[in-house]
Amino acid sequence: MLKALIIGASGYAGAEIARYLSQHPDVEIAGLLVSEQSTDKGKLLSDRDLYPQLKGVVDLPLQGTSDYAAFSQSIDMVFLATEHRVSHDIAPHFLKQGCVVFDLSAAFRVNQSPFYTDYYGFDHQHPQWLAKAVYGLAEWQAEAIKTAQLIAVPGCYPTAAQLALKPLIARQLLNPAYWPVINAVSGVSGAGRKASLNSSFCEVSLNAYGLFNHRHQPEIVAHLGQEVIFSPHLGSFPRGIHETITCQVKSGTTERDILSAFNQCYHAKPLVRIYQQGWPALKSVIGLPFCDIGFALKDQHLIVIAVEDNLLKGAAAQAVQCMNIRFNFTETLSLI
Repeated sequence: MLKALIIGASGYAGAEIARYLSQHPDVEIAGLLVSEQSTDKGKLLSDRDLYPQLKGVVDLPLQGTSDYAAFSQSIDMVFLATEHRVSHDIAPHFLKQGCVVFDLSAAFRVNQSPFYTDYYGFDHQHPQWLAKAVYGLAEWQAEAIKTAQLIAVPGCYPTAAQLALKPLIARQLLNPAYWPVINAVSGVSGAGRKASLNSSFCEVSLNAYGLFNHRHQPEIVAHLGQEVIFSPHLGSFPRGIHETITCQVKSGTTERDILSAFNQCYHAKPLVRIYQQGWPALKSVIGLPFCDIGFALKDQHLIVIAVEDNLLKGAAAQAVQCMNIRFNFTETLSLI
């Protein structure tokens, strides 16, 4: 049994990772950690004030600590469901101990130090690990993930956007003179569990935010190799991401060409589902680890719809998918 530590376990993504790992036949949860200042420390993850749906599933205590030495000696892997500055500071400790690190923050997603100065407001202090980090877009990075020690799990918006656009770019079907326009809507759980009036369910309507300056835009561009216009929105629903992506394809491109591109890329990828006709809705993926993709074409105008659960394929499920790839398990083990 491989032993896993989850840091930031009381957050939405951390709890979902714990749920998945509790069902995994080859992994044991060695500890659930939160910060020393967390009001959740000492509680069970399945406490009625936290995740009562996990009662009898994950009845482990949340341990508050900032001293990780006692844990790093006895574990094989760590999941960092933490804010990017926290991951930046603590990931190297576990890496030096030989642990495999799955980081759900943005701290190691782009292998360029200026990215963090420009978009996250801090100077990256670990260029040696940044250079070794593998971007965990599982369907496209499986070979690199198999030997990586540090896997940077993509953001929720970038996961859906890249899964939708990469096959079209790889097959050179898009007109490069036109930037794809990504209109994306996320449920309020994307803002995390921390209380905020702006993400209070009773206060949220449907509103755009972060226009031209959202941090996920440069992450998408860096890994697509393609400029995009990215417009995120916050919706008044708990979870899920719906992205409507408008593109222009090259003259002569047909529906058959587009469908062939998606099927060739994802025919052996069980967590991406391609719609042969029509397009998906959020209800097809909520609570599930899939990204569903459909499209419509008129002349040279292409609209691609990609949907996912932001906490699962956009976070916890993709992290566990990467873990399965890394340790040579069946890719969907404990996920479906």
